[in-house]
Amino acid sequence: MMQNSLRYVLLLIALHTVWSDSCSLEITPARVVVAFGEPVTVSCVASRPVRVLGWESAIGASHTQRDTSVQWQVDSLIDWIEEPICYGVFFTAPRQCEEKLNLVLYKTPDSISISLVNHTGAVVEGREYQLLCEVQNVAPVQYLTLRWYRGQVEVYNHTFSELSPTTPVQVSSTLLINPGRAEDGAPYRCEAALELGPEGPQPPPRVKSQPITITVHYPPDPFSPEQEVVELVGGEGVVLNCSAGGNPPPSYSWSSPKLEEFSDENQPVLTAPSSGTYTCTASNLLGKASKTFTIKTKSKGV
Repeated sequence: MMQNSLRYVLLLIALHTVWSDSCSLEITPARVVVAFGEPVTVSCVASRPVRVLGWESAIGASHTQRDTSVQWQVDSLIDWIEEPICYGVFFTAPRQCEEKLNLVLYKTPDSISISLVNHTGAVVEGREYQLLCEVQNVAPVQYLTLRWYRGQVEVYNHTFSELSPTTPVQVSSTLLINPGRAEDGAPYRCEAALELGPEGPQPPPRVKSQPITITVHYPPDPFSPEQEVVELVGGEGVVLNCSAGGNPPPSYSWSSPKLEEFSDENQPVLTAPSSGTYTCTASNLLGKASKTFTIKTKSKGV
């Protein structure tokens, strides 16, 4: 009995040193993608008579004598370094060979988040900022693609194929933005996708961050035209409007030799009762824009 056991151990050791291009073993399926903690079953079949056929593995190891098929089966796969190998010892040459199972054990991220780097609150038009997307505990990272979205439009993607860890890791991606006024209120988000190939789940598992909304501060919009001539018919007065976009919303001031009698300060609309020159200035912390109205009197019926 002891001699048989020793012979079997020596046989297993020899399997690691012998390899043949004509190995008569076939693993089905050839590539297996398994979620962490899920069960897995794989078959190994010999195409010619075999003395011993088995699976060498830290968990689920098994072997059989003379049978041409043997299974590797695990109820809950949680071993990140597992590399099962099917081995066979044959009656004829090549007398021993092995096939390694192409096994991918994966785990979707625990969380994914997005933030502005070293900044809080609103951003200023024309300045550069950095967004950071962080992914916690994902594996294998080399199958991960991080996609950045502004609204529904993908603006950037980041892959990690150059990395090799099989165990869960934390990774991050950055996106440089130079926001303009058109992006005020735009939501940014990132999405992590494990693209595990045709053997993996379809569609690929995806985890999305909560969106972050960018508030953009910008100076008042320039007026076009900056000067306008308005006709005043009779003594009815004329409404002047210099409303301007801007964030924060601009405040308004009017200047004219005839404004002493009015109380329309800090309003974009002014009712001017007589001819003359009226200048409106819209301003916030980031700048200002001005517009001049020249009112000319026009008699009724002319």
